[in-house]
Order: sequence, then structure tokens, then C-alpha cells
Amino acid sequence: MIDFFIGVDGGGSGTRVRLARADGTQIAEGAGGPSGLMHGIAKAWAAVEDAAAQAFRAAGLDIPHRSRIAIGLGLAGVHNKQWAAEFVAANPGYAQVELESDGHTTVLGAHQGRPGAIIALGTGSVGEVKLADGRHVEVSGWGFPAGDEASGAWMGLRAINHVQQVLDGRKPANAFATEVANACGGERNEIQNWLAQATQTKYAQLARIVLQHGESNDSARAILLDAGREVELMANALDAGGTLPIALCGGLATPLRPYLPAALLPRLVPAHGDSAAGGLQLIRSRFKE
Repeated sequence: MIDFFIGVDGGGSGTRVRLARADGTQIAEGAGGPSGLMHGIAKAWAAVEDAAAQAFRAAGLDIPHRSRIAIGLGLAGVHNKQWAAEFVAANPGYAQVELESDGHTTVLGAHQGRPGAIIALGTGSVGEVKLADGRHVEVSGWGFPAGDEASGAWMGLRAINHVQQVLDGRKPANAFATEVANACGGERNEIQNWLAQATQTKYAQLARIVLQHGESNDSARAILLDAGREVELMANALDAGGTLPIALCGGLATPLRPYLPAALLPRLVPAHGDSAAGGLQLIRSRFKE
């Protein structure tokens, strides 16, 4: 007998869960560390379990046996089919596990299961559309560093490249470059050590500095305007006819909005719910008694 459903949004920077009773009533949320599959299967499950435990505590409930819980997850890294299969196989005992990409669950949450598109901008980026016939089509989301345009990691990579040019004397010194350099160790040797160990998440943390200097530094602003143009390209690929609602989601959606092309703005709508809400929709729609 299932008493609870959990919806999970898991990415390269963190995990969010939504807890609901069997009747669909949402009762609490929780958060944890990264659960993108690129961090490893065991770490992903540990982050999910930590966030779920936090949600039960927030609801004032004891954590029930996993056999009384069904869980729907939208995770980064699911496109690697081996990782996805290993994750599902490592199910620690939940009654049912349904796994899709975080883009898939973000579309479900944003448009309450109806046709529409999303562009999710966070540590990584992805665009996805649910068509009227129920099919899901994805653009971007190829993964960092080859893809994930307009994401935090994409911005951070460009920021550290600017630092390299400044430290070499190829571009003039400026406050933006100084702050990024300090975040990565300060001097050339320390920065090279940082680069040797930097993860997608580490690059994404530099996006905050890019945004802080967007109005005062031409190089930072150029990164942000390029990101805005990449968002427009995703939107056009998702919905060339311009007929479907498009929701911008993720932690960078709001701060990046001032840098979006003006022609894109009328096509955007607020998201009704997030990827964790979409995870709940996923598991409830596929749950088998």
C-alpha cells in the first residue's frame, strides 16, 4: 500500500523534492546536494534520500518504510542510458521508481501536463517541448562543456577565459576579471590548479559574478547577451511556429531575463510548477497499484 509520492528534481548543483500524500495533497518540500548522475549513482541516491528525509521532517512525519513510497525523478545525466539503468537498478527499496530527464519533468510541471515548452537554465541547460500528440522533443542539453548553452557552467567557462586573457595582458585589467580570478585562486598557478580540478558545478558558481558585473563590464555583459541569444535559438528550435507557451525555468531564468532578445519576451509565460512538481505528475501518471 502506497502512502506517499515523491517528486524529485535533481541536477548538478542540488536536489529538490516535493512530498505528497497518496491522495495527491502536497505536504512538504526538501533539499539536498547534487544528484545529477554524472556525480555517481551512489551519490545521486544519497542526495535524493537526504532531501526526502528533510521533506518528511518538515511535514512532522517519521520516515516510513520505502515500500510505502513511490518516487518520480527528473535527473540530469539520464541521457547516458547506462547511468540511468544503474540508477534504477540501485533502487534502495521504493515501491516504484520512474526516471526521466529533468527537462521532461520540468515540462510536465511548468504546463501541468499540457502541451508547451520549457527552457531550463541552471548549472546546465536544456529545452524541451511536449507536443499536442504527447511526444517530447528536446534541444540543447548535450552536456558541458560541449553544449548546455546559456547555462551557469557555460557562462563560467567564458568568464575564466576572460580572466586568462586579462592575466596574459591580451585584455586590460578590470574589476570583473579580478573577482573571477580571486574566486579561482587569484594567481596563475592557483588558477591552473583550479582548472585542473574544476567540475561543471564549479564553473557554474562563477555565473553569479558574471551577473553581478553585467551592467558595469562590457565583457560580462557580452557573455549575458550571448546567453540571451542562445535562449532565443532554443525557443525557435522548440516551437518554430511560435504557437506554444514557453516557460523559462531554473535558477538563472529570472536574472537572465533582462538580457533576452526583445522579440522573445511576448512568447514567455510563467511556469505553473517546477520539475519536482513534474516528478510528482510523472509518478502519479505511471503508478501501478
